[in-house]
Amino acid sequence: MATYVTLVSWTEQGVKNAQETTRRAREFRSDVERRGGKVLGLYWTQGRYDLVVTVDFPDEQAAMAELLALGRVGNVRTETLRAFDENEMEQIIRKI
Repeated sequence: MATYVTLVSWTEQGVKNAQETTRRAREFRSDVERRGGKVLGLYWTQGRYDLVVTVDFPDEQAAMAELLALGRVGNVRTETLRAFDENEMEQIIRKI
């Protein structure tokens, strides 16, 4: 599984429907699981981003499909970062 950190900002539509954010989060979690992934953490934050999500996906295609599905609803914009744990980073360093 590949791990991703997604920084989420609400759109104007998302802010107007902020009272639905926990329901939308549950739907997101279900959709991720349907694609073979797992939400590791989902946090509402103060500051530049409204949410920070960490997710494991079986492959890049599943991750991209989920992000496209999430974005097309119109409530959020995302910036996604591929994350590497310590073991993965050690393997990468060995290739240098």
